[in-house]
Amino acid sequence: MAEPHDDGTPRDEVDRIVLAWQHERPDLDVRPLTVLSRVSRLARHLDLARRGAFARHGLETWEFDVLAALRRAGAPYRLSPGALLTQTLVTSGTMTNRIDRLVQHGLVERQPSPDDRRGVLVQLTPAGLRRVDEAFADLLDVERGLLGDLPEADRERLAALLRDVLTLFDAS
Repeated sequence: MAEPHDDGTPRDEVDRIVLAWQHERPDLDVRPLTVLSRVSRLARHLDLARRGAFARHGLETWEFDVLAALRRAGAPYRLSPGALLTQTLVTSGTMTNRIDRLVQHGLVERQPSPDDRRGVLVQLTPAGLRRVDEAFADLLDVERGLLGDLPEADRERLAALLRDVLTLFDAS
């Protein structure tokens, strides 16, 4: 393990990477790595933890994303395929394939739109509702564990800082 920082805080893998780059390329300002490399590493850890939580409920990440979008819509838990596209950021061909697979698994069903005779709505089945609720509760337990003993005030500050960074990406 590397020596701690001067203030006694432990060094992590990103510190090691940054120090190596500073040594190899002292002409470059590598400070962005101190933030964004940590975000990237956290994203990988979070992705693995989420996949595990969803797998315990027989779901892939994309399946949870679609089911969760329908669940968040509120009763009767249905949306148009276009609304699902917007919320899950996939192409229409991908969404059609995903809906087909969820229908085959009995988690959603297609229904005619009451407002448009040519339109279709995708609705959670009772099995889909149970599955997404159970997976979401498990996910929250996992994510609470990932945050560990981080004090609530630090969680709120971190959430605010990450929101500030993310809005820069979302705006562009």
